[in-house]
Amino acid sequence: MFDSLIAWLQQLYDVPSLIRWGGYAALVAIVYAETGLLVGFFLPGDSLLVTAGVFAAAGLLDIWMLNLLLVPAAILGDATGYYFGKKVGPSLYSRPDSRFFKQEHLKKAKAFYDKHGGKTIILARFLPVVRTFAPIVAGVSGMSYTAFATYNIVGGFLWVTGLTLLGFFLGAQVPDIEKNILWVIGIVVLVSFLPALWEYWKHRQQKKGKK
Repeated sequence: MFDSLIAWLQQLYDVPSLIRWGGYAALVAIVYAETGLLVGFFLPGDSLLVTAGVFAAAGLLDIWMLNLLLVPAAILGDATGYYFGKKVGPSLYSRPDSRFFKQEHLKKAKAFYDKHGGKTIILARFLPVVRTFAPIVAGVSGMSYTAFATYNIVGGFLWVTGLTLLGFFLGAQVPDIEKNILWVIGIVVLVSFLPALWEYWKHRQQKKGKK
């Protein structure tokens, strides 16, 4: 069973093959699940969007259709997370850890929300894991849906169009970049984790300063 799970994850993170195989439907499903479902935190959102943009530049996808489908998927995903948090409420904080749920992820999103307030819904779009849990925390914390919806729409639009257009620009400017797409994915993944590494480093420095 464990081997099957590993094989499935390897296929999932083979972003170019995933796009070729699943097309727009797979893209919509993954963007929605990563932002709307509790178990979606491990999905390859950033690299998926950039790669889709590169494929659009190569003529394999349509950049307009891409954004017309994925922006609503991202917005609906966050809205789902918000309503889940609002319905489940504080009981989520006492939920035991499992393979697809870690209290640590929820607490990190809560700390980020406490620090940045409503802007978290926009900023979290660009942070792996946090973007899955941030709308849930907003729902638990009682943010009004009117305020949440505004941040959600702005954040969803900026995240999807920003990354797909980045990929489209790279695909248009760099010859044969689709043949080296794994390098692009690796760089995107690294850059997407830099803010989390920075926060971790600051936390370590603060702990050292208290000793």
